[in-house]
Amino acid sequence: MNQPSEFKHITVLLHEAVDALNIRADGVYVDGTFGRGGHSRLILSRLGESGRLIVFDKDPQAIEVAQELAKQDKRVKVIHNGFSHFQVALKNDLGLNHIDGALFDLGISSPQIDDASRGFSFRFDAPLDMRMDTTRGQSAADWLAIADEQEIHEVIKNYGEERFSRQIARAIVTQREDSPIITTNQLAKITAQVVRTRERGQDPATRTFQAIRIFINRELDEIQAVLPQVVAHLNIGGRLAVIAFHSLEDRLVKQFIRTHSTHAPLPKWAAIRETDLPQPPLLAVGKAIKPSDDEIAHNPRARSAVLRIAERTHGIFQAA
Repeated sequence: MNQPSEFKHITVLLHEAVDALNIRADGVYVDGTFGRGGHSRLILSRLGESGRLIVFDKDPQAIEVAQELAKQDKRVKVIHNGFSHFQVALKNDLGLNHIDGALFDLGISSPQIDDASRGFSFRFDAPLDMRMDTTRGQSAADWLAIADEQEIHEVIKNYGEERFSRQIARAIVTQREDSPIITTNQLAKITAQVVRTRERGQDPATRTFQAIRIFINRELDEIQAVLPQVVAHLNIGGRLAVIAFHSLEDRLVKQFIRTHSTHAPLPKWAAIRETDLPQPPLLAVGKAIKPSDDEIAHNPRARSAVLRIAERTHGIFQAA
């Protein structure tokens, strides 16, 4: 088996994302998805001696790399947990109330995809795991063994946007009556037999694997949980930068920024000018940024990336 260090990761939108944070030398910043530390190292290069960087990751292999970095650089603090624990870690573990910026590079990393043993990819036959944190939680195989047909259908439909979700769910339940579905190859074969039309250049298992991975790791729930936490603790002028890789993630980020950077529409009878309304808590910074053609040529996995940026204003933020 290959060692984790052999799986390379090319950081997406490296300079664009770090530039978006508008880093102050003495600031406190969060890298909510450390991965292999590409963004973190560039952030550190722009921080002074009094600056601080807090990094989160679920993945034990990523945490190993982060802890090595922390040994070399005392400005780094490592949290082995999902970024939805941001607020608890900030206050209880670190004794902080505010930060100056937070960056989230969502989705799955190249080392996780390329390491067959993790069970994320249908390109390899491996145990059907899919957990980003292999030290805790339910694996994909465990879930498929007990979930009812309706739940499987809803997960594949909602998180994979797969129009054959009901047929796939039925096939999974039928198959497990004969033998448990415990490998990536078994699941890929089931979907291939059911998905009758294929999108150009896309394996029929793509959407199903994406859906189950998102569900097992509660990826969308984590995004929804962390965004208001970050805004509540951002200093005025602090920045939020988020890189999303598929429409479900990006839609959540886009809607959150839009909701908190604009006023609710005024009723026609309201006797108040828009300029007299309280300032929204966020300001959307520029338009969404996508990788250049050159970056995509060097790293095809970057092609779907979208970076959105927002800045904390003097407006009052009230988390729902």
